[in-house]
Amino acid sequence: MADDEASIMAGHVTGIGGIFFKCDDPTETKAWYGKTLGFPVTEYGTSFPFREDDDPDKRGYVIHSPFGKDNDYFKPSDKDFMVNFRVRDLDGMVEKLIAAGIEMVGEPESHPYGKFAWIMDPNGIKLELWEQVGPPPDEAE
Repeated sequence: MADDEASIMAGHVTGIGGIFFKCDDPTETKAWYGKTLGFPVTEYGTSFPFREDDDPDKRGYVIHSPFGKDNDYFKPSDKDFMVNFRVRDLDGMVEKLIAAGIEMVGEPESHPYGKFAWIMDPNGIKLELWEQVGPPPDEAE
């Protein structure tokens, strides 16, 4: 791969990582999705595992997670939802965004299950950028 191709590929979105939305009663909402649609519900919502197209031995997951109406995780957005995008090379992505003049929301964070960074889109929607670290929750035990 040429250097210019490598820089294009560094730090890019690979898909949807999750759907997060506010509701009146997250516990009741998770139970509804479990009963009505058969979601395998945990305290955080539901994780849907999949295999990476370009590396079928690597498993990823997408999460569906209701939040309480009073939760401030989506701030500074005033929207009742947030979109999480899966990213390959979050550090490279953050560098590209900063170089392009995109303002970050807070500081990037690292956790055992992933690395995160946040930006706002032009419509005031908070976007969470996530690089998965480790296996899906069903393999983490």
